[in-house]
Amino acid sequence: MGLIKRGDTLVFATHNPAKIREIGEMVSPFRLTVVSAGSLGLPEPEETGATFEANAILKAEAAAQGSGHASLADDSGLVVDALGGDPGIYSARWAGPSKDFSAAMRLIEDKLEAASARTPDKRRARFVAVLALSVPGAPTRTFRGEVEGHLVWPPRGPNGFGYDPMFVPRDGQHATSERTFGEMEPHEKAQLSHRARAFNAFAHAILK
Repeated sequence: MGLIKRGDTLVFATHNPAKIREIGEMVSPFRLTVVSAGSLGLPEPEETGATFEANAILKAEAAAQGSGHASLADDSGLVVDALGGDPGIYSARWAGPSKDFSAAMRLIEDKLEAASARTPDKRRARFVAVLALSVPGAPTRTFRGEVEGHLVWPPRGPNGFGYDPMFVPRDGQHATSERTFGEMEPHEKAQLSHRARAFNAFAHAILK
């Protein structure tokens, strides 16, 4: 398995329970013990990077240094073409300190309306996820995953988290369905999501 062996502890550098559940399900076939940085009392470092990669590395290395274990960090966000790539690396910050993604989705919709982006071709977006693995004594590595789609309004579906209820994934030029990530069951989203694609790249390279 390379840098990580079966039975090892893997710290996931997040305080977000939904992300822990997603990664926990992905990691389960590899028999790793996954714990969150939050459960270990590790603070969340300030995300000062200018890219998804830089922020993921910053979080992974902080968790590895604080825990002494291999640490995996995710930095992800929604990139909207009509908004010049916003919110991008600031996706979580658009939800404010209270993590109010309903307000963040409303803000995106207001900006799309202001840009006269009302049809699917003008509301193209993509989710991006970068995983960074930091293992004490080894170079930090990153793995990127993306999924294309478009945004709908109003948001639909109680599942997922963040901007999932307004995002319809696409496969090439065709929508995989008319359902948003928020309307999909977790196992369906896992087949398509940006985080799953980044994790697959990580698993192929590290968890052989």
